[in-house]
Amino acid sequence: MLVIWHVFLLPYYMADLLTFTSSSIYCAAANVHIDPWKPVDFAIITHAHSDHAKPGCKHYLAHKHSESILKLRLGENISLQTVEYGEKFSINGVQFSLHPAGHVIGSAQIRVEYKGEVWVASGDYKVQDDHFSAAFEPVKCHTFITESTFGLPIYKWRPQHEVMTDIREWWKENQILGKASVLMGYALGKMQRIVKNLQPFDHKVFAHGAIFNVNERLRAAGFDLPYIPRVTADIDKKEYRGALILGTSSSLNTPWLKKFDPYSTGYCSGWMAVRGAKNRRSVDRGFVLSDHADWNELNWVIAETGAERVYVTHGYADTFARWLNEKGIEAHEVKTKYGDEEEDVLPEEVAA
Repeated sequence: MLVIWHVFLLPYYMADLLTFTSSSIYCAAANVHIDPWKPVDFAIITHAHSDHAKPGCKHYLAHKHSESILKLRLGENISLQTVEYGEKFSINGVQFSLHPAGHVIGSAQIRVEYKGEVWVASGDYKVQDDHFSAAFEPVKCHTFITESTFGLPIYKWRPQHEVMTDIREWWKENQILGKASVLMGYALGKMQRIVKNLQPFDHKVFAHGAIFNVNERLRAAGFDLPYIPRVTADIDKKEYRGALILGTSSSLNTPWLKKFDPYSTGYCSGWMAVRGAKNRRSVDRGFVLSDHADWNELNWVIAETGAERVYVTHGYADTFARWLNEKGIEAHEVKTKYGDEEEDVLPEEVAA
C-alpha cells in the first residue's frame, strides 16, 4: 500500500483545483505543491531537471525512475517517496497519479482529481519516443497546464532517426579528417537519448564528467546504457582522435575543449532550428533535436486531452495562449520560474 507523508491540511473552500502562487503550482485541497521553486513541506516533482526539482523541501514525491538523479541533485538523504506510472494515491480526498511525459527519464504529468474535476500539470514533455524514457501518453482532463518552450509555428521537428543519421555522418566526416567530434547538449535527457539512438558505436566515445555521473547513476539503477568513460587529464590526447566526445551545454567555449584539438563542435537543441542560432553558439554544426514538443505536437496534445481550459507556462506563453483562444479554447498565460535548464549540471562538475 502506498503510504503518503503526513500533510498538514489547511481549510479549503472550492475554487480552482490548482493555483499559481509565488512558490509553485499549488493544490490547496491537499496542501501539496507541484514543482515548487521555493522550499515547501510536500512537493510532487514532474522530473529531475534543475528548474523543476529545487532543494530544501521537507518531503518529495516523484516517479521511481527519477529517484537516482533526484538524489544526485538534491542529496542522498532527502525524504523521497516514489510511485509507478498510473499508481493512484489520495490526500484529503484529492486523487493524484503520475503519467508518462516523455521528456527525460522518469518525467511525469501530474493528474489531479477532486469531486469529479480533473486537472493535469504536464511539466515539460515531448511526443517523439526517445527509446529510453517512457513514451508520452495524453491524459484526458478538464484543465491542462502546458509548457510552450517551442510554441511558435516555425518549430517543427524532423523524425528522430533522420537527425541521428546526420550526427553519424558528421562524426564519420570528422573521423576521416582526424578530428574529434565534440557533441554538446543537456547532461540529463539529451545525452541519454543520443547514446541510445546512435548505438552501435563504430569508434570510441567519451563523456564530460557531468554526463558520466548521470549515466553511471542511471546504470547503477538498472537502466540500459553502455559504459562510456569519463574524460580525464591522464588520457592520451591521441585517444580522442576520431572519437565522439559528449559535452554539456556549459562546456561550450571553455578551456575543457582544448583537450581534444583538433576537433569539430556540434550542438543539439531545438533552438538550432532558428537561423543564426548555430553562429551565436559558435559551433561548427547545429542539430535540431529537442526534448520538448514542437508546434504541431503542442496542438495535438491539447486536442487529445480534451481540455476545456488551458494554462500556458514557460516559453512563448502569450503567443500560444492567444492562438488557443482564437481556436475557441479558453487559454491563459501564467508566470512561473520554469524554463531555465541551460546549466543543468552540478556546480562541482562544470570544470570536469
